[in-house]
Amino acid sequence: MVRASFLLMLACALAGCKSVPPPTPLSQLNEQQMHGHAVFQTHCGSCHYDRRDAALHGPSLLGVYKRPYLPSGAPANDERVTATILHGHGLMPAAGNSMDQQDLDDLLAYLHTL
Repeated sequence: MVRASFLLMLACALAGCKSVPPPTPLSQLNEQQMHGHAVFQTHCGSCHYDRRDAALHGPSLLGVYKRPYLPSGAPANDERVTATILHGHGLMPAAGNSMDQQDLDDLLAYLHTL
């Protein structure tokens, strides 16, 4: 009985420790993704980490598309991520006026590599 309880607790603990695969190395990004990285550094990097699983001023974006939901609880898909970038959410300001469609597309391509 004790052994069964221990195994159950161990299984639960391991299930909660799901880590996301590492991001694509910067050296392996294509031109669009590299430009998206530059957009990230300019517009997002002061509040969000992209390659560390830790909060800065906002949540880390490491594995943002590798999880089913965003930190806000919204689905992790291009539509919701785009809406959050353009219109803001909570303490995150809207960035709709600060980047053009190409920058946004490149940023999304980069975020998919995390």
